[in-house]
Amino acid sequence: MEGVGAAVLPVVQVFFLTLLLLIMLPAMFGFSLGITETYMKILIKTLKWATLKIQKSVEEESKLKSSSSNGLIQRDDSSLEKEIGERRRNRGGEFILSDVFYFSRKGIESIVEDEVTQRFTSEELVSWNLLTRTNNNFQYISMKLTVLWVIGVAVRYGILLPLRVSLTAIGLSWLVISTTVVGFLPNCWLKNWLSELVHVMCYRICARGLSATIHYHNRQNKPKKGGICVANHTSPIDVVILANDGGYAMVGQVHGGLMGVLQRAMVRACPHIWFERAEMKDRHLVTQRLRDHVKDKKKLPILIFPEGTCINNTSVMMFKKGSFEIGGTIYPVAIKYDPQFGDAFWNSAKYNMVSYLLRMMTSWAIVCNVWYLPPVTQQEGEDAVQFANRVKSAIAHQGGLLDLAWDGGLKRAKVKETYKQEQQKKYSSMVVGDDSSE
Repeated sequence: MEGVGAAVLPVVQVFFLTLLLLIMLPAMFGFSLGITETYMKILIKTLKWATLKIQKSVEEESKLKSSSSNGLIQRDDSSLEKEIGERRRNRGGEFILSDVFYFSRKGIESIVEDEVTQRFTSEELVSWNLLTRTNNNFQYISMKLTVLWVIGVAVRYGILLPLRVSLTAIGLSWLVISTTVVGFLPNCWLKNWLSELVHVMCYRICARGLSATIHYHNRQNKPKKGGICVANHTSPIDVVILANDGGYAMVGQVHGGLMGVLQRAMVRACPHIWFERAEMKDRHLVTQRLRDHVKDKKKLPILIFPEGTCINNTSVMMFKKGSFEIGGTIYPVAIKYDPQFGDAFWNSAKYNMVSYLLRMMTSWAIVCNVWYLPPVTQQEGEDAVQFANRVKSAIAHQGGLLDLAWDGGLKRAKVKETYKQEQQKKYSSMVVGDDSSE
C-alpha cells in the first residue's frame, strides 16, 4: 500500500499543479492561454464532420427526414384573431357554420402541441451532436460515427468530468473560504472591492469547470451599482455566466445543506438578499428590502430572473411584475445558449440538481451569448405589468427568442379560472363579431 501511495501522490500533485498554472490562475485574472479556444476549434470541426456524415447517410439511404421544425406538427404562425378577421372581411363579416372547423383545427393543434408545455422540455436539435438523440430517431449510421461516439464518451467521462468536478470543487471551496475571510473586515471600500474581486474570481473558476465559452456584447450597457439586472432564465448556471463578467447581489430563498453554507459565507462579504420561506410570501417585505438595497448606490446591482422558473432556451415567458415595482433603473440582459454543444436547460421535473450538474459536466461545452441592453426606466403612465412586458419584449427580440405572454408558473400549477374566462370572452367576440356586447 505504501508503494501505491508513493506512486499516486506525484500524479495527484502534477494534476493539481497543472490545474493551478494552466486553468485556475488564468481564469482568476480574466485571461486565457488558448486551451479552451483550441478545444473549441477541434470540437467544431468534429461536429461538422459528424453532421456531414449524417446528411450523407440521409441522402444515400433516404431513411432520415431532415426538418428544422422543433415540433410535432406544422402550423401557421399568424394569430387566430388575425386569420378569422381576414376570413370575415372576405365574405362580408358574417359568421358561417364552416368557421367551426377552423376553430376545431386550432383547438386540436393546441391539444397536440401547445406553445406552453413544450417550453418546459429540452430544445429539439436539427442534427445529432453526439450527445442527445433527436426526434429524427437516429439509429446506426456508420462505423466511423460509432467509433467517434465511443471516443467522445471516453473523453467526456474519463478526462473532462474529473477535471470539471475538481475545478468546480476548488472554485466553491475558494468562494467559501475567501468570502468568510473578507467578511471579518469592517465595512469600507476595501471590503467592497475585495468582495467583488473574490466573487468574480470564484465564478470564473466555476465557469472554466463547465468549459464555458461566453461571448459578451455591448459591455458599455453593463449593470451599474444601485441598479436592477433582469434576465431571461434557462439554467441555474445563468448566475455563473453573468457573475463571470461582474459582481451582483443575489436574491433568493434561504437553503440548507451545501447551498446554505455557500449563502452564509457569501452574505458575510456582500449584501446578498436571502429570504426565509415565510418571508417570501410577504410581498411588501420583499419589495421593501429590495428598495432599500437599490437606494444605496454603493451596493452591487441586484440580479433577478423575473420568469421565476427555467425556460428551455427558445422563449421568454411572462415576467412577474414585482421586480418592476421596486423603482430605479432596470438593466435588461438577454442570454442565449448554443444547443449544439450541450443542453443548458434544467428540466427540474425530470432531473434533480445532481443529475443536472452531471449532464452539464459531461457535455462538450457550454457556449452562450450575453447581450447587455440599454438601461430603461418606467415611463410616465406605465404600470408595472406594461413595464415588465416592454422589457421582456426587448430581451426576446435581442436574443432571438419567442415572446410569450404565458406564465412560467404553469410548469407546476393549473391555469387560473380568470384566464380561462378571459380566453372564452375573446373567442366569443371572434365568433359573434367585434361589435357585440360582452
